[in-house]
Amino acid sequence: MIRITDAIQIEDRDIDERFVRASGPGGQNVNKVSTAVELRFDVAASSLPPDVKARLIALAGSRMSGDGVLLIDSREHRTQAWNREAARARLIALVQHAARRPKARRPTKPKAAAKQRRLESKRRRGEVKAARRRGTDE
Repeated sequence: MIRITDAIQIEDRDIDERFVRASGPGGQNVNKVSTAVELRFDVAASSLPPDVKARLIALAGSRMSGDGVLLIDSREHRTQAWNREAARARLIALVQHAARRPKARRPTKPKAAAKQRRLESKRRRGEVKAARRRGTDE
């Protein structure tokens, strides 16, 4: 079980990890050892609260598959254990971010002084353009 917050935990059965061969530099090690990790987390079937699920799906973006599975790929380290920890850390960070409720926006109105400055600036700009239209007779 992975603890995200005091109230939110992810069951180990909700996470599926596959180890694949990583591409890139590494010599024979790359060709022989499956060090890259593909972590799959089924958001739809998980025990997360519905509001957290919705925010997580929105945050995940292109990492989300059509059937509601979050895919996190880690291949930056040379060992399987480090890549596994990195993938899990990314999952935890993403769920923690989704667990935070966004602050409600309180609509505000511009202050009277700001309105006055805007109108004064528009009036001055209009005067400049009007002066151009009149032209100068020489």
